[in-house]
Amino acid sequence: MLYWAILFFIVAIVAAVFGFGGIASASAGIAQVLFFIFVVLFVIMLVMRLVRKT
Repeated sequence: MLYWAILFFIVAIVAAVFGFGGIASASAGIAQVLFFIFVVLFVIMLVMRLVRKT
């Protein structure tokens, strides 16, 4: 999932460089959502692992 977030971020940067504002903002929004989903899942898995160890 982090791979997809980075990929959409790169697409947003490239689109912004070439002047495609709509595509850049959409790709940046998708990248942001995917990154936050990744962070939430990472924290959940980290907590589950710590709880299961004890």
